[in-house]
Amino acid sequence: MKTTFPDVNALNRRWVLVDAQGQVLGRLATRIALALRGKHRPTYTPYLDTGDFVVVINAEKVKVTGRKLSQKTYARYSGYPGGLKRSTLEDLLQRSPDRVIRQAVKGMLPDGPLARRILGNLKVYAGAAHPHQAQQLQPMQGLPKATT
Repeated sequence: MKTTFPDVNALNRRWVLVDAQGQVLGRLATRIALALRGKHRPTYTPYLDTGDFVVVINAEKVKVTGRKLSQKTYARYSGYPGGLKRSTLEDLLQRSPDRVIRQAVKGMLPDGPLARRILGNLKVYAGAAHPHQAQQLQPMQGLPKATT
């Protein structure tokens, strides 16, 4: 029995559109991470980038449950003494909502150079407008429609 390895150059990668409006942040991030890694494909290989490109729109309208808006904090460090900056989820959603989804997806990918490369296949936009019209975006399967 022979083992076959997928040819990364011959993969049929899709461009997937995800509307984050009304979606719960963590559940949305898991589905995006699985699509980025390619775990939904039969040609999935853990050490290769076999996933799709994912475009997320309406990142500013993502939902969170409980009291996460005021209690969840994000920290970033500049590398200098006293350079630790903390902000809440509510502040970050107002300032740059694309970073919230990007951080959630990044936390669900494995550490290392492959994950950093895979994260480059994620495009997140705060509003409904995006510059990827030419890629023939397909809606992501398995995501329920947002209820408002």
